[in-house]
Amino acid sequence: MVRAGLSAARLTVAGAELADEVGFGQVTLSALARRFGVKAASLYSHLTSSEDLRTRIALLALDELADRLAPALAGRAGKEALAAFAEVFRDYARAHPGRYAAARYRLDPATAAASAGPRHAEMTRAILRGYDLSGDDQTHAVRLLGSVVHGWVSLELDGAFSHSEPSSDVSWARALDGLDSLLRHWPAPSD
Repeated sequence: MVRAGLSAARLTVAGAELADEVGFGQVTLSALARRFGVKAASLYSHLTSSEDLRTRIALLALDELADRLAPALAGRAGKEALAAFAEVFRDYARAHPGRYAAARYRLDPATAAASAGPRHAEMTRAILRGYDLSGDDQTHAVRLLGSVVHGWVSLELDGAFSHSEPSSDVSWARALDGLDSLLRHWPAPSD
């Protein structure tokens, strides 16, 4: 019998909230069942496994991020677009650390292709067109941008910058200045 009020969508949102509270790695069907006061077996009519739940949370997080990125980037180019892009990820991670971790979850190729992931890639490449990068250089820059933003946000979430001066906000602004400068003066390939 299907428990009234439970659905895959409702369980996914509750799983995302749980991830923000206890960490994405701690989200399981058992933990989610406890949240609803039901047995884990009763969730199997909506979700196939904890893996299914984690995938759904990842897809939700990717959608939420893409929905925040699009308006933040609209009408912006160059450093302004770069800063807006980076701030969306940083702000989202601060507000939703479990969902942010979920957005980094490795999806199978078919699921990834049908997710908001391609929208993220398009928006990232749109930023880089403002720096006159194309081809392999654009791919290298996409990887660099992702590494800097994700690396910074991950370290900051782990408290790496909380006990030193200058503040992490000042260092973040300087890091974005440096990234902007590098993108504007992209080096030629070395032989």
